[in-house]
Amino acid sequence: MIKTEKKRILVIEDEAHIAEGIKLNLSLQGYTVKIAGDGVSGIEFWKNWHPDLVVLDIMLPGIDGLSVLQNIRLEDERLPVLILSAKARDRDRIKGFSLGVDDYLAKPFNLEEFLLRVERLLTRVAWEHEQAAGPADAEGFAPVYEFGGNRIEFDTGTAHCQAGEITLTEQELKLLKLFVIHRDKPLPRKKILEIGWGYTGGMTTRTVDNFIVRFRKYFEEDPKKPIHFKSVRSVGYRFDP
Repeated sequence: MIKTEKKRILVIEDEAHIAEGIKLNLSLQGYTVKIAGDGVSGIEFWKNWHPDLVVLDIMLPGIDGLSVLQNIRLEDERLPVLILSAKARDRDRIKGFSLGVDDYLAKPFNLEEFLLRVERLLTRVAWEHEQAAGPADAEGFAPVYEFGGNRIEFDTGTAHCQAGEITLTEQELKLLKLFVIHRDKPLPRKKILEIGWGYTGGMTTRTVDNFIVRFRKYFEEDPKKPIHFKSVRSVGYRFDP
């Protein structure tokens, strides 16, 4: 069936013949399609083009697909993402779903099934928009997070903390959300850069360190003896609420 409404679909896939084949078949269904051949450009397309759905490979040059997925989920929990991957083991699927993917299809895949899954995801999103009378944050990430006498309001971008009431920048909110999602787990500096900024190595790890210094001033009773934003030697940092 040809779609009457042009939906935008971003395909992040480094194998050109697969990407072009997907684009052709989606275009024949009436969708507008763009291709990104790596994770970095995929994130740029997502931010600037605002697709209605993302088709995502896991094994990508530069930034891997799961880091791309996490980067998206830090800002948008509702955008449907469909993973197409040769990594089809149960643990790969579970990892994808735990990070917020909506659907997972193994390569090689049946074209008709793929098109039906795309249509189902877009139909679900349209229905959710129609039912949006309820609270915006009824599902997904909580708009308020409290720890150690601190309170972060993600919807207003403010924090009530050791340093008083402060207005957080967009990047500060994004990194705080990343730490809350991965609380109690060590996060390597490289992974923080990939997920938090969408870069592979163009930025120095000091960028991450500078934000941690800032967070400690905001949220720690004694910034020199942090109990929440802890250093993990030779790795990165761990958030302990």
